[in-house]
Amino acid sequence: MRRPDDCSLTPGQLAIIRREAERALREAGALGVFPTPVERIMSVANVEEVEEDLLTPGLLAKIRAGAEKAGGILKRAISKVMGLFHASAGLVYLDQSLIEVKKRFVRLHESAHGFLPWQRPLYAVVEDCDKSLDPDAADLFDREANVFASEVLFQLDAFRDMAESRTFEVWTPVRLAKQFKASIYASIRQYVSKNYRACAVVVLDMPGLIEGDGFRANLRRVVQSPSFTQLFGENFWTAPYYTPADAIGRLIPQGKRKSSGKRNIALVDRNGTRHECIAESFTQGHQVFVLVHSVKTLTAKFVFYAA
Repeated sequence: MRRPDDCSLTPGQLAIIRREAERALREAGALGVFPTPVERIMSVANVEEVEEDLLTPGLLAKIRAGAEKAGGILKRAISKVMGLFHASAGLVYLDQSLIEVKKRFVRLHESAHGFLPWQRPLYAVVEDCDKSLDPDAADLFDREANVFASEVLFQLDAFRDMAESRTFEVWTPVRLAKQFKASIYASIRQYVSKNYRACAVVVLDMPGLIEGDGFRANLRRVVQSPSFTQLFGENFWTAPYYTPADAIGRLIPQGKRKSSGKRNIALVDRNGTRHECIAESFTQGHQVFVLVHSVKTLTAKFVFYAA
């Protein structure tokens, strides 16, 4: 199933979050320090991680019961319980089974709730008053926290600037991920979302065998660069899944292969103009990433195809 948007902000909101991310990095003495020292960011956010695993049997219920007894509720991080933030106590709980790079991101996400000046006091008031936060406000706060975590993790535009000095290909964010101690997923999203080229990454679930189709890979998420969206629109990728019968499906690595190599495809923009594109895929075994970028505007109208 396609995942909901979890990081879109208006230009004004984005500017504020980037300013707060820079403030956090400066106050922590972490600006330009690679990889970002997450523990210093947590310190300036005045939050502390609880060592006990959030998924320890009974712990989650115990935390919630304690909060309710005190007349409050708890902030739940992201869509499923990977982390938990208690604003009044300044405590962060994590699912300790997450891989380390994912835990780094969740720690920064929770730190954002503690650091952003308008979030923590409101969460604390909500806890004290036994009321729930408006769902729209809660969604916005989570998107702000995701963007804050990404800006801090990737040192504002440092990842983009490093990537620009290298060849444009899917392997560039894969390799830079190690330097920033970020997940490959987050690194590819960062690579595309801040790229000046007209590019997109189609994120697919791992393919499953389906009688008749050979396999299907469900669409999980699409991230587009601003120039790609300007050319092709917000809703270019409408298929719920891809198979070997289509251009994207044929790029999915088979067997033990991690990448498809580069191939030519053509995309038709929202004005009917055909663009020659280069597409390539990569998988780390959890998702498949298909990176597409426009390299040339062609003259004849055509239908989406794989060369």
